[in-house]
Amino acid sequence: MKIFTERVTRLFQIEKPIIQAGMIWTSGWKLASAVSNAGALGVIGSGSMYPEVLRQHIIKCKTATNKPFAVNLPLLYPDIDKHIETIIELNVPIVFTSAGNPATWTATLKAQGITVVHVVSSAKFALKAEQAGCDAIVAEGFEAGGHNGREETTSFILIPSVCEKVKIPVIAAGGIATARQMLAALILGAEGVQMGSRFVASEEASNHINFKNAVLEAGEGDTILSLKQLTPVRLLKNEFYNKVKQAEEQSASKADLETLLGKGRAKRGMFEGDLSEGELEIGQVSALIHEIKPAAEIISEIWAEFNSLLN
Repeated sequence: MKIFTERVTRLFQIEKPIIQAGMIWTSGWKLASAVSNAGALGVIGSGSMYPEVLRQHIIKCKTATNKPFAVNLPLLYPDIDKHIETIIELNVPIVFTSAGNPATWTATLKAQGITVVHVVSSAKFALKAEQAGCDAIVAEGFEAGGHNGREETTSFILIPSVCEKVKIPVIAAGGIATARQMLAALILGAEGVQMGSRFVASEEASNHINFKNAVLEAGEGDTILSLKQLTPVRLLKNEFYNKVKQAEEQSASKADLETLLGKGRAKRGMFEGDLSEGELEIGQVSALIHEIKPAAEIISEIWAEFNSLLN
C-alpha cells in the first residue's frame, strides 16, 4: 500500500506531514517555531490570547523561524475580528479554524492568500468545510484532548469516513502520539497527522511543569469527556472534574455548570499548575507519554521510526 503525504507537505511547504495542534495555554511562539524549524508545521494557539498577545507571539515566531507556521483560530473567540486583522496584517500563511462555522471567515482569509484548514468531528461537517472552500480538513476523533465532538466518534471510524466524503486532504487527529499511530492513520486514508498531547510534554510548551508531569503520570482511563451540556471537553480527572461529575449526577442545569466552571479555569490548571481545581485538558493518548523532550527530538524520533516501519 502506498502512503500519500505529498498534498499535505506541498500545501504547507513542510518536510514532514506532522502538525502540532494549536492548544490553549500551551502552543506559544516557542513551541510553534521549534516545530517548524524541525521540518513539521508549528501552530500558535490563539484561543487563550488577547489580540495584542497574539500579535507579539506571531512577531516572535517570525523572528525565531523562517519556515511556515500557522495560527489556530477558534471561531467562537469573542474578539475574532481583531485576531483576523492581526493574522492578515502580519501575513500569517496558514490558519486552522475550529469550533464554529467555517463559512464565516474562510473566504475572507483565502482572499488574502491564506491557506485555511478546518477541524471537524464528523463527515457531515467535513463536507461543509470543503464546501466553504477550506484547503484541508483535520478529522479529530473523540480520543483527543480539549474541546471535542458530541458524536464521540473514534479516530478509527472518523478518519476513513471523512476520507470517503471529501476530495481535499485529510489530516488525522485524536489519539496520535507515536509513529505506529501515525502510520495507522495514514493507512486509513489520512495524508498527515496532527498531534496535540504529545507536544504538551515538550520543553518548549508554555504550560506549567505541574501539568506536564501530571500528563506523564496519567494512565488508561484517567481522562474523560465531560461538560457535554456546555461544550464537550476531555479532561484529566481531578477535584474539579469530581465536582463536575457530582453536579451532573444531581441533574445540574446548564447555568449551574457555567457557574461551576467560572472563568479562567483552564488557565488555572494548565498555565498556573493548579492540579486540583484547574481544568486539565489532555487526550487519552497521555497514557503513552512518558518523557518531556525538546519538540525537535520528539519529531525526529517519530519520523525516524515512521520511516523504519514504512520500509
